[in-house]
Amino acid sequence: MELAGLLREAAPVMLAGAGYTLLFAVASMVGGLALGFPVALMRLAPWRLVRLPATLYVSAMRGTPLLVQIFVIYYGLPSVGIEFTPVTAGVLALSLNAGAYLSESLRGAIRSVSEGQWRASFSLGLGWWQTLGYVILPQALRVAVPSMSNTLISLIKDTSLVSVIALTELMLATKEVIAVTFQPLPLYLAAAAIYWCLSLFFEALQRRAERRLNRAHQPR
Repeated sequence: MELAGLLREAAPVMLAGAGYTLLFAVASMVGGLALGFPVALMRLAPWRLVRLPATLYVSAMRGTPLLVQIFVIYYGLPSVGIEFTPVTAGVLALSLNAGAYLSESLRGAIRSVSEGQWRASFSLGLGWWQTLGYVILPQALRVAVPSMSNTLISLIKDTSLVSVIALTELMLATKEVIAVTFQPLPLYLAAAAIYWCLSLFFEALQRRAERRLNRAHQPR
């Protein structure tokens, strides 16, 4: 089969898989942010008993391979009576992993805001949560955006690992086409090109978000 015909035949299946890849990555990013923000605040707490579980979680997630985490959730937990569908297990594993990295990005961004901002806000009568929401986070977000965008781009690539639990995404779709056509090299290269295009798209969004945040913080 000629290359053009092969790619035409494979495109619908692979692009559908890419759509699922994007969906899983975005869902995992949302889950990671929902987990990473409170973990970041726990890591910033002055009490060791609050910091300790958050520190252990971040260390465990960053110190073990994502593939092992997927296996533990999907194959290991059923042995103790906890079962997940492939979609739930895949998104949960990706969210837990991303949450650890996002918490560190957010923690570093929050700490980058000077103590004087906190003191000035308290002197104006703002409470801790008001200061965090209205003063600290808007400044921290500008610092955190590049790192958070990198995490999202990594998630897009990491979704390829969930194919091991038969979760349909770009890599599994590519393997299914290869099983029929017996043309691994052009199809794997095509899959790599799709991953690259998705990454380039989010890199462009990152640059646009950075420009908007920089303009918003410029003095008028």
